[in-house]
Amino acid sequence: MITIRRATENDATHIALLGRITYTESHGDYIEDKQNLLDFYKKHYSVSQIRKELNDEENLFWIIFSDELPIGFAKLCLDVNHHNLKDKKTCKLQRLYILNDFLALKIGSQMQDIILKTATDLNYKNIWLTAYYKNTKGIKFYKRYGFNQIGSIDFYVGETNYENLIFAKEL
Repeated sequence: MITIRRATENDATHIALLGRITYTESHGDYIEDKQNLLDFYKKHYSVSQIRKELNDEENLFWIIFSDELPIGFAKLCLDVNHHNLKDKKTCKLQRLYILNDFLALKIGSQMQDIILKTATDLNYKNIWLTAYYKNTKGIKFYKRYGFNQIGSIDFYVGETNYENLIFAKEL
């Protein structure tokens, strides 16, 4: 049974661990220096960092369970504008990660529907995200939801730049 609910501070440990595992599954092969990857995790996926983000009212988190086992999470950042978007009532889909073993269940689609409905209900006009240009599976997923490429951005892990594409959707 799949359960999706808003995450709380009590979920910080699960989300930090899921973040590390799912990021490794989706991007780990591209990161050349594994020490850079470990440093990235310490900065972005420590329990204390996730707890801080969970307590920030500008962030909405969800956690996904399969039979009580945490298998994924998502993060929506409110009021994050992008200079390529004219309307300033914009939010950013920061993260949507699901463990590889559960991707076939199409949970990402359920989560994406929840995120888009939430953004619409909160009266946002646009939503945007970034995706690594080699992440063809993720890019195909977002395009299926009507996201269009509007630019690119430098994304550093350590000293190495990994070009990310920027996608946006009008709500």
